[in-house]
Amino acid sequence: MKAKREIEVKLRVADVRGLLRTLSRLRAQCLGCVHEENTLFDTKQRDFQRQGSILRIRQEHRASLPGKKRGPSRRTKQREGLLTFKGLVAGQRGEKYKVREEIEHRTASIPRLKRILRELGLRPWFRYEKYRTRYRLAALPRLEMDLDETPIGVFLELEGPKRAIDRAAKELGYTKSDYLTVSYLELYASDCLAQGRKPGNMVFKS
Repeated sequence: MKAKREIEVKLRVADVRGLLRTLSRLRAQCLGCVHEENTLFDTKQRDFQRQGSILRIRQEHRASLPGKKRGPSRRTKQREGLLTFKGLVAGQRGEKYKVREEIEHRTASIPRLKRILRELGLRPWFRYEKYRTRYRLAALPRLEMDLDETPIGVFLELEGPKRAIDRAAKELGYTKSDYLTVSYLELYASDCLAQGRKPGNMVFKS
């Protein structure tokens, strides 16, 4: 069980090739890519959603690096996963960073964990997928930098100390006005509204 205070922002990536060139110029170390399958759980009354918190189960599978053709989701026999609880968003109104408590627990059996959650009265209600490629900068060792390819676009997540986030964002050509502090669920809902689509799950087309 690991608990921490999460500080992060998202940046929308319009030019993936350009960003990859910049990361190469900055000598960012690529730590590999995974395909994520995420499932949010909540009560029947959606208590977690109403109070702004999240309970999520995540399963990861190895994937090819950005720039390669992305195929449909491939399920494997892997049973391990990560249970994450994210508490209420903290900070002042208009805060440029998302600040919240995050508690993570690595599980050896996703089916068993899902059964426990169901027995507690919780149900899966939203699924979303993404390809996540992790990068690190030697000059900013406490900063986590993740490139996320999602069904609604590409985003770069920066997580760590605020000064490290600002420095990395500036070197990548972004300003604080580009910071996004909303979740992928909120981004998906906004995208559906803009496209006139009924919301469902944020998954890749098979």
